[in-house]
Amino acid sequence: MTAFRSKKVKPVRKPGLFVRLRGNFLTGLVIVLPVALTTWMVWAFVGFVDNRVLPLVPGAWQPDSDIRGYGVIVFLVFTTIIGALAKGIFGRQLVKYIESLVDRMPVVRTIYNGVKQIVETILSQSNTPFKKACLVEYPRPGLWAIAFVSTRTRGEILKKTGQDMMLSIFLPTTPNPTSGFLLFVPRKDVIILDMSVEAAAKLVISAGLVMPPSKAEIETGRAREVRTPEAVPRP
Repeated sequence: MTAFRSKKVKPVRKPGLFVRLRGNFLTGLVIVLPVALTTWMVWAFVGFVDNRVLPLVPGAWQPDSDIRGYGVIVFLVFTTIIGALAKGIFGRQLVKYIESLVDRMPVVRTIYNGVKQIVETILSQSNTPFKKACLVEYPRPGLWAIAFVSTRTRGEILKKTGQDMMLSIFLPTTPNPTSGFLLFVPRKDVIILDMSVEAAAKLVISAGLVMPPSKAEIETGRAREVRTPEAVPRP
């Protein structure tokens, strides 16, 4: 009879109290901090608008007590009324007359036209000013960067470069995606990604720490965001 030696199983040590408390704190911080910062930013923005709008409201329309957000409501109602009036014939003529006066002011004209063009460009899009997330080789061949497709390049730029088709690409910086570079890239050098613009923006903001799931993972129901960076392989 063959004797079998039983192997001793080492008992699994449970993490200490300090380790468990630290893990619970970090987990709670991930949940509480975004909510707290978002609430604070919204509250600060509402106060900013109130402080600048309420002094312009006539005394008869002033609230009896300090109501947070009253100035925001007044601003929204006022802006909606101005938009409704500007759609009429008289409103359009008035806007043209005001813009003609602004065009005669050298410094004011530059600021007004620049701000107007930016606002019109943003509001002319449906939900987001960007259509797709993509990959482009930047700052040199062999290195890839996340970018966003704004639109197809047309006009003089396309004609002078001699390309059949180009895309206007916005290359954001990390961790602040509101700044970046405008690139005009041939379509053949752009790789369109399956991930959404929001997922790509999250990837840029997190400096690659939050990796969105692939299309295959989404289809198989195993989609989840990878928040823990994997070990960098050694060369």
